[in-house]
Amino acid sequence: MNSAAVSTLISKNPTLRGHKAKLEAMEPNAYVVHRSWGFGQIKAFDEATYRLTIDFVGKKSHDMDPTFCVTTMEVLPKKHILVVKAEESDRITQLSVDSPADLVVEALKGYENHATTAIDLEIVLAQVIGEEKFKKWWTTAKKAVANDPRVSVPEKKTECYILREIPVSAEDEILEQFTTTRSARRKISLVEELITASKATDTKADLSAILESLTDAVRDSNQLDAAERLYGASVRDHLAKLAKHTAPIDPTQASLIANVRDLPDIAEKIPVHFQSDFLELVKETHPVECRDLVFTLLKVSQGKFTTECINFLVENGYSDDLAAALKRWQTEQNLRAPVLLWIVKNRHSKKFAKLLNDLIDPRLLSAIFFGIDYEALQAASARRIPLADILSEDPDLISDLLSTADPETARDLANTLLLNQGFEELTKKSLLARFIKIFPNIQSLVASDAESKEEQLLVSRASYDRKREEYENIVSKKIPENSKSIAAAREHGDLRENSEYKMAKQDQTVLMAQKSQLERELARARVTDFKEATADQGSIGSIIELLQGGVNTKYTVLGAWDSDPANHVISYKTPLGAALLGRKVGETVNVKSGGGEESVKILSIKRYAN
Repeated sequence: MNSAAVSTLISKNPTLRGHKAKLEAMEPNAYVVHRSWGFGQIKAFDEATYRLTIDFVGKKSHDMDPTFCVTTMEVLPKKHILVVKAEESDRITQLSVDSPADLVVEALKGYENHATTAIDLEIVLAQVIGEEKFKKWWTTAKKAVANDPRVSVPEKKTECYILREIPVSAEDEILEQFTTTRSARRKISLVEELITASKATDTKADLSAILESLTDAVRDSNQLDAAERLYGASVRDHLAKLAKHTAPIDPTQASLIANVRDLPDIAEKIPVHFQSDFLELVKETHPVECRDLVFTLLKVSQGKFTTECINFLVENGYSDDLAAALKRWQTEQNLRAPVLLWIVKNRHSKKFAKLLNDLIDPRLLSAIFFGIDYEALQAASARRIPLADILSEDPDLISDLLSTADPETARDLANTLLLNQGFEELTKKSLLARFIKIFPNIQSLVASDAESKEEQLLVSRASYDRKREEYENIVSKKIPENSKSIAAAREHGDLRENSEYKMAKQDQTVLMAQKSQLERELARARVTDFKEATADQGSIGSIIELLQGGVNTKYTVLGAWDSDPANHVISYKTPLGAALLGRKVGETVNVKSGGGEESVKILSIKRYAN
């Protein structure tokens, strides 16, 4: 837009005064990015209507009022990479293939001060490369840029990529950061980067000074926990080899794992790529106890460390011991979720199929259901449960585990599935269909379950609240306390002779059964105030006077959980309560009592609600 047109617009709308330079830049052939329409090019300005004609990608000849564009549209400088791509498409495409780092450098040149945030750079380059190809391209490009001395790479996406005036090598950049940081964790991380960079080129750094600084950080920093200190010592020792330093350095890695009680906590926190080295270090430091230590670590392992422990045991000749241990843990109900997950994933692998063959049976499915239920109970949020996922996603898993099951065992497992807290109802139905495919008679379980859900229990508000409180006490207090007791009992040694462990496991079975029973009952309960009762006949909510054994006695018939025999309050589910329902004054009712029957006569009926 020419100056005269801009002045006219500002005179009509003085609030545009601060946008004068931007309005003047909106001239034909200029490239723009609109907040809604994206990348485009101004084709013309109509002085008669004061409107811009802009060609956006996918929409040609779009008329826009410049007054409304000043806050929603940016005019791009001629060096901006999107402008360069529009003008020199073939060159930029070739550059993206041949030299990703050069393309990033060219993109940075288009920004003021030759810098922009990682987020903005990725958004712009995604438009240059194309959304579908960008992710794969950027993975390669980032590695090239990280080693390019012209570019300063940020640690976080909110920080900036900067095109340096004077190129700095990756090694020099690492050394500069190492010198300025006071964080022990950061020093360890930077030395890792330095070791990687040194593999590509001969290092010029004073490795002795760096080694001394890192050694002090690993030894003295109170920022590091046991796992971080051990890993820092490992990085330090790699640097020592690079610096040709042969004398032992304190603290040694062996000294940091000298106390075997510390190993499970350390193993839980070490980096994934250090897990294999950690197990070799355990073997070297504790050669006599190594086998038992790794079995202990396997029992409490998580994620990839489970696989590392198993591979270590197999490669060191403990395959038979591993098979026996897994079988024993299954019998003791001691197979934790990560190990269960590894078993089902590897049951058909050539390497482990023979080792796992005896484990693939109904007891393993029972252990899986227990593991899923336990994780669902412990979860503070609706996080994924990997065991539940694989049971749903692996179409052959249930049939494999039920291959040796008898109908009664299969029915029990199907019932366990119906009561499990770790599955949504639709998933339960899908999994149950796999049971029914093998054991068609289980279909009756589904029917009876549906019937039991339809049968409601009428209860008073007070009795419902008591039952709910009992459930909450079991879930939030008793089961967590029992879990702690099991964990504490495990530490006492041999589980076969461990009475505390056996008692805690028995308590666990009782508590889980109580929890399931209460859930079923609470799901069927309907709270009532008994106002629907009538005085015409015996009802839930009636006070009924009986002639019983020559004595007049009044009974109050209330809800399923309201029995109080001492005060003659009975549940409508008791034999006497059920026999009185629907009966009228003057009728004689036969009630089963003890080993025989007793006749009682109804003298009067009143409403409890009155």
